[in-house]
Amino acid sequence: MNNKILFIYNSPYLFKILNEIKKNLNFEIQHIDEKDYKKINFDKLKNYSIISININNNIKNCLTLSNLPQKITKLTEKININFIRNQFINQAELKIGKYTLDLNSRKICFGIKCLPLTEKETNLIMFINLKKIVNLKDLQKEVWGYSSDLETHTVETHIYRLRKKMDETFKDVSFIGHDKKGYYLN
Repeated sequence: MNNKILFIYNSPYLFKILNEIKKNLNFEIQHIDEKDYKKINFDKLKNYSIISININNNIKNCLTLSNLPQKITKLTEKININFIRNQFINQAELKIGKYTLDLNSRKICFGIKCLPLTEKETNLIMFINLKKIVNLKDLQKEVWGYSSDLETHTVETHIYRLRKKMDETFKDVSFIGHDKKGYYLN
């Protein structure tokens, strides 16, 4: 079973062509329409692409074909490049609760809203997410590279500012929680 799936959106003719050569492709193919698209949980799929002959801005990861007809080799090359691009993007995104952390652009997003982050904020979120609950001394040592006996409020200041930014952008006052065990992400 191949882990790459190409969904062909509202184009039975293109599906028919690719289906005839499917044994030579390094991805699975499936024809879908608007109703099928709404039923599929794309978040559970690791590497997929959607191809369409018509432009549809409501579809994520959609490769729109233009200048048809094309040679089948050129078409499969475009599809494979799209799979590689999607794999790169997926490896650079980290799901944190209801948010997506884009490690390439250092942005945290929910829906269409995105918040740019500093490198330290990104590292802070990633470290807390990895460890689940982290005390102040571990944050100082692992994220900031400070010795554990140094007295500083750098971590608390960064967390305060990050909480404020999250509240202003997403109305989320509890993104980073704190109790006697340490800091954690909600």
